[in-house]
Amino acid sequence: MNRRDALGRVGLILGGTIIGAEFFMSGCKSGSTVNTADLAKPETTAFLDEVGETILPETSTPGAKAAKVGAFMAVMVRDCYTEADQKVFQEGIGKLDEASSKKFSKKFMEATAAQRTELLTELDKEAKDYAKKRGADIDADKLKHKDEKDYKGADIPNHYFTMMKQLTLLGYFTSEVGATKALRYVPVPGKYVGDYPYKKGDRAWALS
Repeated sequence: MNRRDALGRVGLILGGTIIGAEFFMSGCKSGSTVNTADLAKPETTAFLDEVGETILPETSTPGAKAAKVGAFMAVMVRDCYTEADQKVFQEGIGKLDEASSKKFSKKFMEATAAQRTELLTELDKEAKDYAKKRGADIDADKLKHKDEKDYKGADIPNHYFTMMKQLTLLGYFTSEVGATKALRYVPVPGKYVGDYPYKKGDRAWALS
């Protein structure tokens, strides 16, 4: 699956634009000077793996942790995110832990699977509500400055959980595990077949 297909698939699932997509498509060279070294630490990637596993848990197919999405997130944030998004993502790790402590009196890594799911479900709703308001605020600000030729857009940050969820899906469905286990994989597609048979419940096809 190429980068454009991967972005399209995740965008379709989430119904929106993928943060960092422009850098991902161009080879991921954001030129940021923000220090993201902590993301590569084993304890951080383990944390992100568990966040990803809660979003995409193991069922009859491997979960996100099997695809090593934690390490994928670290690389993507380092190479494909703007400085502003890098800061939001890194601060978001602490915010997620704080939310867990506030709700369950225990950090995320100490929470049960059910508690993690409950927490991330709430954060997902929070992120979606935030995205709607953010979009409205951006549109309003754009209208307010419509006559300014040098207008660069409103500086309103993305939500950290939106990033985590997007990167989990992107990392999973572009991994070997995600493409061969969760999806039915065709390594070298042959001729185009527009009406290939598909039954309800079948896994989707992943084309390289």
